[in-house]
Amino acid sequence: MVANQRLHTMSLRRFSIFSIYLAFFFAVSIAHAQNSAATDAVADYVKAEMQRQHIPGLALLVAKGGKIVRAEGFGLANVELHVPAKPETIFQSGSVGKQFTATAVMMLVEEGKVGLDDPLTKYFPDAPASWKEVTVRELLSHTAGFGDYPKDFNFRKDWTEDEELKLIESIPLAYPPGTNWEYSNFGYVTLGILIHRVTGEFYGDFLQQRIFQPLGMQSTRIISEADIVPNRSAGYRLIKGELKNQEWVAPIVNTTADGSLYFSILDLARWDAALYTEKLLKRSSLDLMWTPAKLKNGQPNKGNYGFGWFIDDRNGHRCIHHDGAWQGFETAIDRYVDDQLTVVALSNLEDAEPGKITQHVAEMYLAGR
Repeated sequence: MVANQRLHTMSLRRFSIFSIYLAFFFAVSIAHAQNSAATDAVADYVKAEMQRQHIPGLALLVAKGGKIVRAEGFGLANVELHVPAKPETIFQSGSVGKQFTATAVMMLVEEGKVGLDDPLTKYFPDAPASWKEVTVRELLSHTAGFGDYPKDFNFRKDWTEDEELKLIESIPLAYPPGTNWEYSNFGYVTLGILIHRVTGEFYGDFLQQRIFQPLGMQSTRIISEADIVPNRSAGYRLIKGELKNQEWVAPIVNTTADGSLYFSILDLARWDAALYTEKLLKRSSLDLMWTPAKLKNGQPNKGNYGFGWFIDDRNGHRCIHHDGAWQGFETAIDRYVDDQLTVVALSNLEDAEPGKITQHVAEMYLAGR
């Protein structure tokens, strides 16, 4: 998502970078006192990269064939309280949440309640005439011509779903549907509203009932800063070298289908394991999600995007992946499906690069470290 903001309910004591790092390394020693693997090459690399990027806290998952190889926390989940990050620590998803929205849509496709090539006007009859040319498939793959949050979007307004939809409908399509690729958060916000219209349920409730609960993803849920959420980490940003809390956004803005989830690496391990099975979707549906969508000219889209996932070749290894950014958090999940290797990094700093960490850690495992 395009903004990084957090409710600031207390004054943030001014930490120098030096004092932050002292707290960081103190927390690392606590978090890994019972884990001798923390001294290995992977942990050494992660800690060095966190120091380089000034990341306060990070959780790392490595899974092989759907089974956890390592799940570790590094640094601080909360700097003010000196709380170490751990495998149970909860981070905000950012756009990694899009894969769950896409999965929900594909569930409805398999049930015959949604058609991939249905025009959007089937579900939004009052939409502009141009939406008649847009399909569900194109929304899922960012090839619909939809734009993104305007520069003047008010993230502190409690938008209703109808108000959000009206705003999205007011923005002309950037290009004829199916002829180009442009990443669009608004496309996935619209998919969440579509799920609501088809099922009669808020999309977050649908995810909870159909995905999170069946898989035992006990900590995964829609963001709520009002609720008491055990193991919730704090999001941060660096302003002129000084650590600050994330800025505040309106509660409803934190519930849209473009990436407004809480989760932990332990829950993502359950999610990863399920993707090797047909518990949620048929294999044919998963394969479709993990194949770059084609444009109307028959060529794959330039983003190499399927439905909720990017698909790339990395040194001969097929990788489906996604990253996310929102409210002082940066996240990344990389699944090397042919190697049955998954690496996830969840961090609590705006503009961090967890994708750099996941890719390097994957290279270490693929090289047989």
